[in-house]
Amino acid sequence: MTHAEGGAPVMGINAVRAALSQGGVRELWLDRARRDRRLSELVDLARAAGVPVRQQDRCALDEATAGGNHQGALAWTQAPAARGEADLDQLLASGPADPLLLVLDGVTDPHNLGACLRCADGAGALAVIAPRDRACGLTATAVKVASGAAASVPFVQVTNLARTLARLQERGLWVIGLAGEADASLFALELTGPLALVLGSEGQGLRRLTRKRCDQLAALPLRGQVESLNVSVSAGICLYEALRQRLAGAA
Repeated sequence: MTHAEGGAPVMGINAVRAALSQGGVRELWLDRARRDRRLSELVDLARAAGVPVRQQDRCALDEATAGGNHQGALAWTQAPAARGEADLDQLLASGPADPLLLVLDGVTDPHNLGACLRCADGAGALAVIAPRDRACGLTATAVKVASGAAASVPFVQVTNLARTLARLQERGLWVIGLAGEADASLFALELTGPLALVLGSEGQGLRRLTRKRCDQLAALPLRGQVESLNVSVSAGICLYEALRQRLAGAA
């Protein structure tokens, strides 16, 4: 099998290890010139999972990752598929009593989407939700940047985001939208219950109907000269503030 046959690449030793643990890896590529314990551990994981291992020249790994920092390891995975609204209902029904969701309103940059998925995975979010239209889907770039999180965090695309937020509210989730002009600081809010954090697009922020549907708007305090943060950076801050509060409450 070659990368030309499809699949999504996951690069880097830690990301490849996680992908092998999660399943869905089609083939493992390793730098034939490297011989060390960390790569040997990947070989053992791959063989235990029945994943073919192929030794490659470094130039082949460089080409497949567009010169990324692959550390001599690359996993070709099944390209993850986006979920639908029925899947979201099932996730909420079978998930925790205090789910944490990340909602992206019109994020079009695949690098930002991939980074948001990675943050969502790290913070233990149940899913990432985005509209089908005028927003980025699970492109090869988004999957690559997510470093395995596109397979571990369900990505749900919905037809009408405002209607989906209303359904979340009916299920008892509190919907907080991030807006720079909001009076309330996100850090002053309680984020321990069932929660959906809504972030807008890179340039326009939250759309009018999305903003109107939120239960509350909140801002991240900025003390420098810039007026806003990258959406993936904002997502990471919001998600980890929610996680911090939840861990403190469980202690």
